[in-house]
Amino acid sequence: MVLSFAACISPAIADEVGKVGVDWIGNDIVVEAIKDPKVDGVTCHVAYFDRSMIDRLKEGNWFEDPSNTAISCQQTGPITIGDIDLSEKGEEVFKQGISLIWKKQVVNRIYDKGNDTLVYLSHTRQVQGGSAKMSLSTVPLYKQNVVWTKGKPK
Repeated sequence: MVLSFAACISPAIADEVGKVGVDWIGNDIVVEAIKDPKVDGVTCHVAYFDRSMIDRLKEGNWFEDPSNTAISCQQTGPITIGDIDLSEKGEEVFKQGISLIWKKQVVNRIYDKGNDTLVYLSHTRQVQGGSAKMSLSTVPLYKQNVVWTKGKPK
């Protein structure tokens, strides 16, 4: 990764749980666990491609990783929902730099009130030429014993 998670200011902290080598030049797929900072009991696992220095030198694009990302979120304990953004745009749960300056891998949480579901969207944000590559995961709350600290939205 161009910038480590620890070096970025982010709402959530990621813990590396796996790293799989994909070729002989050192490229890897990294898997990290991210706990939602405002929703206790939900963990997302995000996978992304981490380019090696050999690949960076070979391809000439030294300062960024690809925009590809995958996400899967699950209930991993009793769910307690804090003060979350209930708007259509939701809120950023996590971000990390995947280029020297401009490109960020982002996870947004959106509450789908009609289906009583938390939606997690992993995507890349860029200053220009944004990527259409994204991944989506949901955590249904229907018939779950969920605690809303500010009261369940009407």
